[in-house]
Amino acid sequence: MGMSIRITQLWCYPLKSGAGVRLEQALLTAAGLDGDRSWMVTTPAGRFLTQREVPRLALVRPALRDDMLVLQAHVPTGPASPDPHPPDAEPRLPDLRVPLRGDGPRVEVQVWKDTCIGIDAGDEAAAWLGQLLQRDCRLVRFDPAQRRLSSRQWTGAIEAENLFSDGFPVLVISEASLEDLNSRLERPLPMNRFRPNIVIAGVDPYDEDRIDELRDGPLRLKIVKPCTRCKITTTNQDTAEVEGDEPLRTLKSYRYDPTLKGVLFGQNAVILAGAGSLVRRGQPLQVRWKAHSEALKV
Repeated sequence: MGMSIRITQLWCYPLKSGAGVRLEQALLTAAGLDGDRSWMVTTPAGRFLTQREVPRLALVRPALRDDMLVLQAHVPTGPASPDPHPPDAEPRLPDLRVPLRGDGPRVEVQVWKDTCIGIDAGDEAAAWLGQLLQRDCRLVRFDPAQRRLSSRQWTGAIEAENLFSDGFPVLVISEASLEDLNSRLERPLPMNRFRPNIVIAGVDPYDEDRIDELRDGPLRLKIVKPCTRCKITTTNQDTAEVEGDEPLRTLKSYRYDPTLKGVLFGQNAVILAGAGSLVRRGQPLQVRWKAHSEALKV
C-alpha cells in the first residue's frame, strides 16, 4: 500500500559545491542523477574544497553543453553606481569551457576519508577558478574507471556508487519540511540552501524521515541516512555571503540528533533499481514506509 506523492524539483550539481542546475528531467545512473558531482575543486595537493571553506564556490554557475562543461562566474553587482567601472568592481571573467571527457593527468584526490582518482583539467581551468575563488586550486573530473561506494554502515548489502558527493548519490527533501522550518525562522530561506537532488510534495513535514522506499515503474530509491547539515546552509547561494547562524540555530532547537552529533534536514537515498531511466519533474512516486521501529526518533 502506498500514498501517492510527486517530484516537484530536480537539481544536479555538476561541480561539487558549485551552483545547482535545475532540471525538468534527468537520466538516473547508478551514481545518482547523470553528471551530479562529476567535477570537483581541490587544493593543489588534492584535498577537496567546498563552500564550508570557500563560500565563493556558490558563484560558479555550471552548465553542460555539447560535450563541454561550461563554468560561468556569477559575480554579484553592488548598488547602482554612477561610475560604470568602480575601482573595487571585480573583473568579469569569460566563461570557462572544459571538455566533458577530456584527458589529463590522473591525480589522487581526497573527499572526506575517501581517496579517489581525479583527472586534472589543466592549468587554464585552475587559473580561472583561482582568480574567482581567490586561492590556488585545481579542477578535477571523477575518473569513471573507478568505483566509489557509500559507507556500508548505512547501505548494508547495497553497493551504492557515488562520484564526488559527500557520501550518498541522492538527497531527498520535502517541500513541507522547508515550509515548517521557514515558519520558525525570522527570514524564510529558499530550497537551494539545502542543495537537494529531488524535492517531493504530497507528504507531511519530515515524512522523509519515515520513508523506506520511493518507487515508480523501474525506479526504486531507498532512504538510508538522515542528512546532517553544515554551515553551507548559512551561505546565500546567490551572493556567496555567509549570513549569520540560521537555519542551524533553529534546527538545533528541534532537529538535533545526539547519535549523529548534528542537526538533521533531508534524507540521503541510494538507487536500488532504475539506472538508465529518466526521472522527471511532476513524476508521481509511490512510497513504502519504514516499519515503526525503524522510524527516526527526533
